[in-house]
Amino acid sequence: MDAAEIEEMFQGLGPVTIKRMFGGKGIYHLGRIVALEFRGDMLLKADDVSSPAFAEAGASQWTYEGKSGKPVKMPYWSIPDDAYDDPDLMAGWVRLAYEAAIRSE
Repeated sequence: MDAAEIEEMFQGLGPVTIKRMFGGKGIYHLGRIVALEFRGDMLLKADDVSSPAFAEAGASQWTYEGKSGKPVKMPYWSIPDDAYDDPDLMAGWVRLAYEAAIRSE
């Protein structure tokens, strides 16, 4: 995903800064990380308040296999499929990600 595509995706939130990290990209708004682009997937930040909405919409939480072999859940979720075709829905999801970023401080 190139910078223009990412900026368009987050236009409902406002300007974003994109930084390379962990073999992917970190997406920041007003200095707070709100999303990760990793291996072609865009993952939005969520927390205990917002993750139920992501789950209900059919999104999946980013997990990886930890050193013990058990899955480690990260505070990032996929974007619900219907948001990719609807800028208003996308704006709502990216706002939820920003709100989670604020709460995580």
